[in-house]
Amino acid sequence: MKRWVVIGVLLSVLGGALAQTTVRLAGFGGDNTAVVSNLLKEVVNPALEKEGIKAVYEGIEGDYNASLLNALSAGTAADLFYVDVNVSEPIFASGKVEPLDKYFSKADIAPFISSLVQSFTIGGKLYGIPKDFNTLAVVYNKDLFDEAKVPYPNQTDTWDTFKAKLTKVQSALKDVAGLCVVADYARFGEFAYAAGWKPINAQGKTMLDANFKRAFTWYTSLVKDRAAKFAPDLGEGWTGGCLGAEKSAVAIEGAWIGGFLRDKAPNMNYGSTYIPLDPQTKKRGNFIFTVSWSLNAASKNKDAAIKVLKALTSPEAQNWVLNRGLALPSRKALSTSAVFQRPGKENELNRVVFNGSTQMGGVVLPYKFGKYNAADWQRPFNEAMQAVITGKKTVDQAIADAQNELNRLMK
Repeated sequence: MKRWVVIGVLLSVLGGALAQTTVRLAGFGGDNTAVVSNLLKEVVNPALEKEGIKAVYEGIEGDYNASLLNALSAGTAADLFYVDVNVSEPIFASGKVEPLDKYFSKADIAPFISSLVQSFTIGGKLYGIPKDFNTLAVVYNKDLFDEAKVPYPNQTDTWDTFKAKLTKVQSALKDVAGLCVVADYARFGEFAYAAGWKPINAQGKTMLDANFKRAFTWYTSLVKDRAAKFAPDLGEGWTGGCLGAEKSAVAIEGAWIGGFLRDKAPNMNYGSTYIPLDPQTKKRGNFIFTVSWSLNAASKNKDAAIKVLKALTSPEAQNWVLNRGLALPSRKALSTSAVFQRPGKENELNRVVFNGSTQMGGVVLPYKFGKYNAADWQRPFNEAMQAVITGKKTVDQAIADAQNELNRLMK
């Protein structure tokens, strides 16, 4: 009799093991692989163990977006995968991603920051749950402003007062730029948003109107008016590089600059504040840089995958990530987390970046480009900025040429 009891127990155990469902997750490689794998090990898988569900993460090295598209076309994509907001619309339009509305109620979605949710909502359908995000902030070297005897940038600054401060710093510190300027839509577009310009209008077109021109004129005038220097002239490719090397007093970047400065300039006494206000509209603009967890429409494990997705974006999982300083949570309630209240320059930066998505953002739009390829759509803007900053074109000529290029793309 005892032998049959033992056999029955063994069969029960084996049956449970055989019934386990493995949910495959795919996303960025590098450090991200260790982070997500630890999150699964410590939070997600323990929560789902009783249901016989185990999640495994596959970090993709190299060009993740190309790899995802290839996997979706070949039918080999993971059950859940990252979708970067800047390529989201073409991927969602492919029919390869499952809408999530039948799995997530309005009550399920309400706790997430609305601007993030809207970033992955197309045609009224939700295609992804935002896992974390970034916005832009003004990051400044306090010691350089003190040396120049100029007040720090602050949240009441307009474009005009901000520019005046930059000009004074650059004038007082001969070898230091006020701001490091790049010819990059990802560092200019927030000013155009504040002015009232929409990157994609109701007809699905991009029109460079008077609002755009006003912001473009201001941004490209910074170098000419000696409030900034062009990053390539400083031997740098991004504004954070300029700040870290003390070639500029100010950078415009997201929370990612915190880790860079921790390594590059650990003793720098820096502060953070919000993108300055448009003096006419009294609004500030900002980008949402975000990535979703999305569901493979061809997954054979959808029910299990949805349970993993909910665990991945749960308060417990997001608290785990936040407490380790790895990313900013997409849940509104975590704005009151003790992590954000801690003293320190990096925590201040995180607070500013988090608030950039909500009450301090003004006009906050996702960093995406409708149905257009990101690189192709941005190229006319970047070329126009560079041409004006380097004195090769007037503002009017550069905008006209950019509009012509965009018209050809939109055909």
